[in-house]
Amino acid sequence: MKILITGGAGFIGSHLAAYFINDNEVFILDNLSTGHRSNVDFIDDAHFIEEDVMHKSFVTELIKQKQFDIVIHLAAVVSVVETINNPINSQSINIDSTLNLLEANRQYNAKLKKFIFASSAAVYGNTDELPKQIETFIDPESPYAIEKYAGEQYAKLYNKLYDLPTTALRFFNVYGPRQDPSSPYSGVLSIMDKKFKNDEPFTFFGDGEQTRDFVYIKDLVQAVAIVIDNEASNGKIYNLATGTQISLLQIFEKFKLIYNKSISYQFAEPRSGDIKHSCAEIKGLEALGFKPQYDIVSGLTEYINYSKTDK
Repeated sequence: MKILITGGAGFIGSHLAAYFINDNEVFILDNLSTGHRSNVDFIDDAHFIEEDVMHKSFVTELIKQKQFDIVIHLAAVVSVVETINNPINSQSINIDSTLNLLEANRQYNAKLKKFIFASSAAVYGNTDELPKQIETFIDPESPYAIEKYAGEQYAKLYNKLYDLPTTALRFFNVYGPRQDPSSPYSGVLSIMDKKFKNDEPFTFFGDGEQTRDFVYIKDLVQAVAIVIDNEASNGKIYNLATGTQISLLQIFEKFKLIYNKSISYQFAEPRSGDIKHSCAEIKGLEALGFKPQYDIVSGLTEYINYSKTDK
């Protein structure tokens, strides 16, 4: 199959590309604003397209010419704080580009077998109900959350109105190798890992009691592959997680055990837009055959062993 991954030079996209490259022709579209060419050095220059997903005419022409079987749309402003600081710009990238990509495939790509939109658990906001279910009341608390919700709903609507084979996946807290800890808004596990590796103090934003449903990158890849192969997922939205929550303080203790040492830590004010508790109901994906293979200890152990060799 011919696969396009937007934002494919980033953390999640690079793992998906590495998985699918074995039996498919994989193209990556990435402007390298946050992704890294080195993440996908196994993709040759003919299949790596350094371009902005905002470039509507270019993206439309690319869809026309290549006739992709699969489109995995990851490109986005992923920092909640960045969307708060500049909501107009993030709307253009996170909503307008998604709509343009859907429309280009609707009009010019008769070969499309699956369009996957990367949504986020952020859409739920701080609603009390746990675990979060697809039918749970949506209460976005940031432009990022609103933009992801709009994107997934457009994907759903394009299936309903135009029979485009779309699926939206609400990613919970994904972690694993190649996650960039350099950004202050990167995944908390990659930041914590960097602090432990370098014996630096870690900062909890809030009291550390906030919980997350962490999903290892290999389980995410497994879920995407299952969705791609299953037509019953068309027009649907799924939580992509493990169905288990753990607090950041508990995670810190896991790091201490795996590293066999401790580091100092401090507490700061919670960040705007952050949610307190998060845990997913994943019965929808499980019905398709998804079963997480990594619990938090096995996932962290594999991730940390990788990071120790990544100097």
